[in-house]
Amino acid sequence: MSLDTRSAEGLLASSTTLKALLDSSCELLVVLHSDRTVSHATGGFLQVLGYDPAHLLGKTLDLLHHPAEFRTIREQFASHRAIPGQKISGRCRLCSKDGSWLWFDYEFVNHLQTPGIEGWLVSYRDVTDLRRLEAERQVISDVVHALNQTSNLDQLLRQIHQALTKVVCAENCFVALHESATDMFHFAFFVDQFDPPPPPQKIARTCMAYVFRTGQAQLIPQKEFDRLAAEGEVELVGSASPAWLGVPLRTPTETIGVLVVQHYQNENAYDQRDLEFLESVGGHIALAIERRRSEEALRKSESMFRLLFSHTPLPTWVFDTETGKFLEVNEAAVKQYGYSEDEFRRMSVLDLQPLSDRGMAKEIWRHPSLEAFHRGQWRHAGKDGRIFKVELVAHELEYAGRRVRLVVAQDISERQQLEEQLRQAQKMEAVGRLAGGVAHDFNNLLMVIKGHTELLLGALAPEDKLRRKIEQIERSADRATTLTRQLLAFSRMQVLQPRTINLNSIVEEMGKLIPRLIGEDVELVLHTSPDLGTIRADVSQIEQIIMNLAVNARDAMPKGGKLLIETSNEELDSAYKTAHPVVKPGRYVLLAVSDTGIGMDPETQAHIFEPFFTTKEQGKGTGLGLSTVYGVVKQSGGFIWAYSELGKGASFKIYLPRVDASVEDVAQAPAASQVMRGTETVLLAEDEQDVREVAREFLESAGYKVILAANGAEALVRAEEHRGAIDLLVTDMVMPGMSGHELARRLQQQQNDLGLIYMSGYSEQAAAEATKSAVSTAILTKPFSRAAILRAVREILQNKTKN
Repeated sequence: MSLDTRSAEGLLASSTTLKALLDSSCELLVVLHSDRTVSHATGGFLQVLGYDPAHLLGKTLDLLHHPAEFRTIREQFASHRAIPGQKISGRCRLCSKDGSWLWFDYEFVNHLQTPGIEGWLVSYRDVTDLRRLEAERQVISDVVHALNQTSNLDQLLRQIHQALTKVVCAENCFVALHESATDMFHFAFFVDQFDPPPPPQKIARTCMAYVFRTGQAQLIPQKEFDRLAAEGEVELVGSASPAWLGVPLRTPTETIGVLVVQHYQNENAYDQRDLEFLESVGGHIALAIERRRSEEALRKSESMFRLLFSHTPLPTWVFDTETGKFLEVNEAAVKQYGYSEDEFRRMSVLDLQPLSDRGMAKEIWRHPSLEAFHRGQWRHAGKDGRIFKVELVAHELEYAGRRVRLVVAQDISERQQLEEQLRQAQKMEAVGRLAGGVAHDFNNLLMVIKGHTELLLGALAPEDKLRRKIEQIERSADRATTLTRQLLAFSRMQVLQPRTINLNSIVEEMGKLIPRLIGEDVELVLHTSPDLGTIRADVSQIEQIIMNLAVNARDAMPKGGKLLIETSNEELDSAYKTAHPVVKPGRYVLLAVSDTGIGMDPETQAHIFEPFFTTKEQGKGTGLGLSTVYGVVKQSGGFIWAYSELGKGASFKIYLPRVDASVEDVAQAPAASQVMRGTETVLLAEDEQDVREVAREFLESAGYKVILAANGAEALVRAEEHRGAIDLLVTDMVMPGMSGHELARRLQQQQNDLGLIYMSGYSEQAAAEATKSAVSTAILTKPFSRAAILRAVREILQNKTKN
């Protein structure tokens, strides 16, 4: 191979790797020509927006941008075109393929003059959920602000409606207030695309009345309306809407009315999150409305303000703008910071800052940047010394004859932790893709090494002096194979053989083996749930998970301790998902492995699932045990969390989806000692020449006639040239130009009884295809032995004969 050839191949590999890494990014990355047409787009456009990147090539992104924003963005391009290296950033909306709008932070970099690029480099980062969180907090802030700045009820409701439109579709919205004296509903606020404001009405069988009567927030799409109507609970009044959402407006003492939003075109306009949000702000809205309905003297008093203030779920306080002294604090602030109300009243806002941050001006509350309305992020410290970050919204107003600030604070440290969890998951995904690619290439190399060592050992006499050296090569190749399989497990690309199992039986069997592994100074305790549901997983891999966790626990307890293995049924809801964003709510089976060992610090916990990370001495561990556990759990559709503190042991909790199906029996494997010979014709397609030659020698040594092909196209030609029937196709799953699956499909159209064996270095797709194919299909995971391929060939050919 020439130097130029190697360089070209190196560049190709580098570009392929770079493309794979870019496509795995959570951001949308695109390169634009000078005319703003797309020259390259990453896979993020398909994953996030549903657009095939190939369909974007040669087009501009104007059609994806919201009409209110794309003109501004286009003008930014024009004004910075002549400035090399210029960066443009901002926030915009992009339209997904299903018609919904998502929010993104964008950055455009001018590389029009950069050789090799000559274009704009553009990145979009999805901030839809973050913006939703910001908007939800803003709505609460706007309600509080409107309540303190607006004395007129109509104006207050208009401002509340305007605030709600930042989060939910509220083009059709009304507020119906109940008057107990007459038992009538009055529509204090009403906007609708079709219907005029209705007159006051008695409680009837409307959806609105149903919400008021039950006192529960209701999401009523068309199917739910039909069900309630059939039961006599509701009836149609006004124009029918396929999406309807109503929440009761409750004060601490009574329900005063109902807030309703509805959509006439999109039946999916609202979801459970919208319901929970409207329900959470309904109390604030109810209190605001109630205050404006009160008499003028009551509205000017402190009683209603204190009611709203004290029931705000976020820490809220009032302080004097002249002295910074606290005047009032609510219960949420007492719980958050740990100070009593009396302690707060002896403090100033400066006392909430950590000592290290108090070098600023002591009169920070009168800083020029703090205008009548202020929003910002600050570091605060609780009474126990814990430092956390808060987002503050402050309004200046008059209270008890003095100028004060009303402050609403939210601890955003949890949100930052969630964002860190997401970043960690994205990092693990990228590392997994890289590890899987490396393992795939190594499996091809190991296939050649192990294949030739097996052929050499078969050709040498038992007394030959070279056998020992070849056996050493074989043992080293076996160890390398184990490492690559662990990498594939981490990257979720190994071929599993899942079946429906009960985890208790595996735990109990492993309980008989583990004591010999962990030693006498470690007590093993098993707690299994008697009514445990079933899961679908690979038995051997679940056993490997338990074994790896038990070994780690043993190493964490050098002086002895207790190892506890538990199983139970778990129901994870939306509240759990809030703390663990990667979790899908539903029914799970929990496998928990806990120890009383030395524990881990946060830095160690951040890396424990990464391949080759280990805290053990040199030569004492590969660092692949927990990464293997992580990969198997993820590939099985579950997730894993580690909980630990230094000196307090560690607990690993694994949640696997519960299926509650009948336990499947294990199929009996064929005897390895069977003679696997034959005379049939086999078409062998493999793009790696060395692997192809090894497989050919394996097959020909057993008497089979082998037709070789270096790729799918060549295999089709060889099949057409061959006179006579081809009994079996043995093909690599991943080949340039045409995949093994496509080759098999085309050949089986010509010969429907053709047997099929896939060879794969890692492909999940191959396993899926083999699973759903006919009985005359099998899969061989590289590297495989001569006995393995001959046994698979014989089984497929025999199944053909039976059928």
